Amino acid sequence: MNNNDIFKKLRVALQLRDDQIEDILKLVDFRMSKGEIGNFFRNADHPKYVECGDQVLRNFLNGLVIHLRGTKENPKNAMEVIKQNQAEIKVKPNLKPKSTSDKTTHPQKENQSTPKKKFNPKKNTPKVVVVEKVKFKNGKK
Repeated sequence: MNNNDIFKKLRVALQLRDDQIEDILKLVDFRMSKGEIGNFFRNADHPKYVECGDQVLRNFLNGLVIHLRGTKENPKNAMEVIKQNQAEIKVKPNLKPKSTSDKTTHPQKENQSTPKKKFNPKKNTPKVVVVEKVKFKNGKK
């Protein structure tokens, strides 16, 4: 089991999103972008896959302790923090902005309600000959 597997399992178990992981890393003054974090969670055969180093995992774990327990001056209850994360996920299931149209339905449902256009190929159109018959002369009779 490598660092990427550990990172993935912690992310799933604690139900963390990339922006939350970015905030956790900022708690220990370790800055990474969401794109860099996302590369750790890709398949190993993906071209943008990045091996998670010891330093990244160490800083994430240290930041996770601060995120869940709090500091000495301001302690937190870990279960309350986890429940708060779960509530955020339920409130914000998708972070994409809605379209400017007046319709408030889901885009996929919107596509289902509109009638689909039938494909009508043009009939009786003559075929255009792109390549004419070519006679090869390679010296053989």
